[in-house]
Amino acid sequence: MANLQTNWNDLSHLLRGSHRQQEAYHALQSLAVLDILEEYSPVLVGTIPLDIDVPDSDLDIICQAQDLATFEQLAVSAFGLEEGFRVENVSIKSVSSVIANFNYGGFPIEIFGQPQPVTEQDAYRHMIIEARLLNMGGEKARQAIQQIKLSGLKTEPAFARYFQLGGNPYQQLLDLVKLGDRELRAMIVQGKDVG
Repeated sequence: MANLQTNWNDLSHLLRGSHRQQEAYHALQSLAVLDILEEYSPVLVGTIPLDIDVPDSDLDIICQAQDLATFEQLAVSAFGLEEGFRVENVSIKSVSSVIANFNYGGFPIEIFGQPQPVTEQDAYRHMIIEARLLNMGGEKARQAIQQIKLSGLKTEPAFARYFQLGGNPYQQLLDLVKLGDRELRAMIVQGKDVG
């Protein structure tokens, strides 16, 4: 499990992790995806860095792309021949974004570009609060959330169920980001025993 000192910009932490995390590291290194996307500040986010992945979990790489057309062209030229490649332009919370999907090295891969810093993107912010919650909840929480995900729930709803967060799970987790550790622990202990 990733700890709070993890440098999310450096994939080497995956080498100290589970077998699947190590496989993800080797797939991403073989593809040279972070090197190709370097000018876009790429960060691997989601379930695999947190070691709560399930068999169909993908490798989510988020990027800051001010010029989405150029970003899309790079995705097509660099990864367009990969299995199952597709790219689309979408609007998420009224922010124009580009999403490229393909398969490589036994993993589905998603590359996401948005014209805002990666640290301000929801996927990054979700991962940071999820890492904090997992550190507070320990191995028991990690295993329980992974089991909830195996039952079919997405990551954020799985966290919301385990920690008994009401309302929209995606927004609830974003709201927790701003809490200090003491406030966060007090809030989650009310709903779930996290040790």
